[in-house]
Amino acid sequence: MGRLEGKRTIVTGAGSGIGRASSKAFAKEGAAVLCVDKTEAVHETVEMIVKAGGRAIGMTADVGLEDDVRRYVGRAINEFGGVDAIYANAGISGGYVPIVDQTVEQWQEILRVNLLGPFLAIKHVVPLMVAQKKGSIVCTASVAGIRANAGPTPYSASKAGVIALVQNAANELYGTGVRVNAICPGLIETGMTKPIFDGARARGNEGKIGQLNPTARYGHPEEIAAMALFLASDEASYVNGQAYPVDGGLTSTLPFVLKR
Repeated sequence: MGRLEGKRTIVTGAGSGIGRASSKAFAKEGAAVLCVDKTEAVHETVEMIVKAGGRAIGMTADVGLEDDVRRYVGRAINEFGGVDAIYANAGISGGYVPIVDQTVEQWQEILRVNLLGPFLAIKHVVPLMVAQKKGSIVCTASVAGIRANAGPTPYSASKAGVIALVQNAANELYGTGVRVNAICPGLIETGMTKPIFDGARARGNEGKIGQLNPTARYGHPEEIAAMALFLASDEASYVNGQAYPVDGGLTSTLPFVLKR
């Protein structure tokens, strides 16, 4: 039996990176997966899963629009009969812009996707999970929501909001059997972080990527997917209201000078 055998799941941002890796991991462990993304690449993820013998369906949606969230939750109900776990992973970075040059519109869009998206996911799956007295909600936050200098300002603020959202939702759902947790990835090679990696490689500094954490390297989407899999599973039945850094130890330390 797989670790998610028989579980009905949703993963947003499933078209690439952490979302794709998590969708594949969920399916490999026996879950039926509804893969959601704003791009058509989500169907490539589904194809990978199906070719590997897993069960998945895909659809495009904007996670920051309530009608679209209703639509993807409804699709999971229609196709799978319910939802046992959701990984609200979709997000955008917005890129680095000096704070004096940031616009209200940029902030609104980043908050809409990164913070309203997880809120809406929680809002629309909670009634189902409360009725069945069990369920796991996982959201992607970031180390940027814990400490400064790990991401652009509006992105960091949105991820700090996700951590607060998860903590408050877990307590609001006291005694219902529904768990809510967050993952705080460190530097992971994904489409979102591609400019960082491309720039370092162009300068010949690839070996320095991730040097600020004690594991001395950057991370991979599959390593975040492993945490998402655990939190979605019954193995994490006593884990609730937490925000877990998966960052090679980055947030364990104050700034330091490498001694080499």
